[in-house]
Amino acid sequence: MAALTIEKLAEGVGARILDVDGDRLADDDFAGLCLEALEANGVLVFPGLALDDETQVALSHKLGKVEVFGQGPLAEIFRVTLDPAKNPAAAYLRGTFDWHIDGCTDDIPIMATLLSAHAVADSGGETEFASSYQAYEDLSIEEKQRFEALRVVHTIEASQRLVNHDPTPEELALWRARPAKEHPLVWRHRSGRRSLVLGATADHVVGMDPHDSRALLDDLLARSTSPGRVYRHHWEVGDLVIWDNRGVLHRACRYDPSSPRDMHRTTLAGDEAIQ
Repeated sequence: MAALTIEKLAEGVGARILDVDGDRLADDDFAGLCLEALEANGVLVFPGLALDDETQVALSHKLGKVEVFGQGPLAEIFRVTLDPAKNPAAAYLRGTFDWHIDGCTDDIPIMATLLSAHAVADSGGETEFASSYQAYEDLSIEEKQRFEALRVVHTIEASQRLVNHDPTPEELALWRARPAKEHPLVWRHRSGRRSLVLGATADHVVGMDPHDSRALLDDLLARSTSPGRVYRHHWEVGDLVIWDNRGVLHRACRYDPSSPRDMHRTTLAGDEAIQ
């Protein structure tokens, strides 16, 4: 079993995986080694791998249960683009410009995301990552004890209002069609690790004064995503990035909506509720 060649990228998050090609992906041991590296590093970067959709889907199935977004032979592929001709949900994707964890309004968030670059923006469009595991570890002992008891309400509306301050009644109804979800601020993972559940969907802390609630959530997010804690990936066509959604905050840097940026995403289903 040949170990992966790993190059660390940032404090607490991110690793570049070197010397991997299509043949290595097919090795029986690759999926296990990849998942181990993902648990340890949060984000894995495979530069210039240039996967076609069929290979990306096949790799995703080796790593876990894959979400299906449509119909047809490659229904596992979701295109991340602001071009509504390529993705009818393009307007909704502007909510990804703020720090978030995918699936915080679901009972069980997704496990991980695989994103491959088919076209990149001339300016902007990078993806940034910060460890929510490290965010918890950075707390003081007193904060850890206090935050264990706090619960936070997450909504789609909270994230969408950050990019659309004056929604139409139809947009508002669409946002509110997804029920709010209450989660603990501290996720106690079955692995024994703990992380903070933060991001754009975090609307308010249950039972706290609204002003104090907003101040606390904003402060924790700012601390968790301070420059020294962030890995920013500058995309090149062919790159593949995998991140652990259970322990990593992420966001896309803003870019021109007319940009050709076209990322192909596959999503690994989660099997662990936030508790």
